[in-house]
Amino acid sequence: MLNYIINRILTMIPTLLAISIIIFTIIQLPPGDFLETQIAEMQAQGENVDLEKIEYLRKEYGLDQPPYLQYLGWIAGFVQGDLGYSFEHELPVTEVIGDRMLLTLVVAFASTIFTYVVAFPIGIYSAVKQYSVGDYIVSVVGFIGLATPNFMLALILLYSANVWFGTSIGGLMDPQYVGEPWSWSKVGSVLEHLWIPVVVIGTSGTAGMIRRLRANLLDELSKQYVVTARAKGLSPIRILIKYPLRLAINPFIADLGSILPSLFSGAVLVSFVMGLETNGPMLVKALQSQDMFLAGSFLMFEAGLVVLGVFLSDLMLAAVDPRIRLGGGASK
Repeated sequence: MLNYIINRILTMIPTLLAISIIIFTIIQLPPGDFLETQIAEMQAQGENVDLEKIEYLRKEYGLDQPPYLQYLGWIAGFVQGDLGYSFEHELPVTEVIGDRMLLTLVVAFASTIFTYVVAFPIGIYSAVKQYSVGDYIVSVVGFIGLATPNFMLALILLYSANVWFGTSIGGLMDPQYVGEPWSWSKVGSVLEHLWIPVVVIGTSGTAGMIRRLRANLLDELSKQYVVTARAKGLSPIRILIKYPLRLAINPFIADLGSILPSLFSGAVLVSFVMGLETNGPMLVKALQSQDMFLAGSFLMFEAGLVVLGVFLSDLMLAAVDPRIRLGGGASK
């Protein structure tokens, strides 16, 4: 097991390096850069351009160098914690993404908890009580959840929260706390607004997870080993937890690699509709404006989450399912 973990960690390093090359290449594909675009926009509006400042920034951040030298400088700084400079915000990237990263992690963590806490008991009940009235109700609600666009649900909940609870529309906090230092009143405002994006982002994932868990669990409950366990007199709860449920949750553990980055991005469309201060909208704007250091940092974080998620899911699968062996072969 230890050798497997060490080998996987060593494999993650060249994987991330290859991903960083792809990210840097894609960001560099559009002609020009942020500074050239800014010059063109200012000249089109008849504004004066400070060419000395532009040239200083170009030399300071190596934009006048060949692409391979720009990449080496970017990835070397990234490893050392220097994420570069955001030309659009005129601040270091670490300062730009500070609060947004924290709020995104809060939304992602809360959405994950919501999804699993709601989906698992409902999915188990729906499978165990197949074709019951409760099963039909859960199935209908699940289909509605899958069919309802997230942005529509976001608009409905925003209006409802404003009418019923007086919650301000949009954002993750009241407007007076935006840009202010953290305090208990600001934390309370975040908690007041947090449940809306958590429900919106978690609903589609919850509905899909319920359907998959129900299907997987029904398949396991119909197998011969469950019939044998019942014949031996084991209690239904013990049979369910010890055997079928452990095997039915494998797909959800395996999906961890895709769940982490999707939650980390903050559901971009929902974030735009609700005006959330998360990473998704800022990443889109950074890509549109060719703010390469800011966009590259976001993309590398998400790529790292994919690699980390796959690694964690492999370890969890080996712990949950004894049929899985990490060594790549059976020992005799």
